[in-house]
Amino acid sequence: MSTSEKKKNSDLFTNVWTIPNILTFIRILLVPVFAVLFLKNYYMIALVILLLSGLTDFFDGKIARKFNQISSLGKLLDPIADKLTQITIAVLLFFKFRSASDASLKAFSWVFLLFLVKEASMLIGGSIMLSKGIRPGASEIVGKVATFFFYGAMLVILGFGPEIGAFTKSNPAFAIGSTTTMILVVISAVLTFSALFSYFPGLFKQIKEYRASKK
Repeated sequence: MSTSEKKKNSDLFTNVWTIPNILTFIRILLVPVFAVLFLKNYYMIALVILLLSGLTDFFDGKIARKFNQISSLGKLLDPIADKLTQITIAVLLFFKFRSASDASLKAFSWVFLLFLVKEASMLIGGSIMLSKGIRPGASEIVGKVATFFFYGAMLVILGFGPEIGAFTKSNPAFAIGSTTTMILVVISAVLTFSALFSYFPGLFKQIKEYRASKK
């Protein structure tokens, strides 16, 4: 391991216990809590957990920038927390839509596999980059917008979606239609892949710099 790589690794664990990092750790811990509650059909509590997760995602970045608590570990863990959350939601909703009585929702369930492909590819790609000593870049603005919309869309679906909405279980009149549900998911998928493509220029630049440093 080169001196520069050792320095990068040591920097990773500098200023670990900051409020933004603690919020990110909490968001990671909330992922299995949300999944268990959802699987046990405690949709209202699961909805609250997801809302708390989204709030930690919003405030950790705000606090980091305002109080100069940006850290290398935070830059690494924040997207990992987002990806774990999105993968979990996509898997759960895929199976929930597959078992829906509405034929259109059942046929539409495959769209959630797109989220899995995108997030899994970024996790694998990020792991390979780290193994080569390349630190993945911070989230682009498109990625932030995609994450914000994803949280918002999933909160709406989990709250008011047909068959699974926490509020529509006892008040069916509050349910949004299957068409609205599918539109929200499609927009989120488009933004998600736009975010993926926005990483490519920076990624190619980092790979080029890495290869140049090895010559």
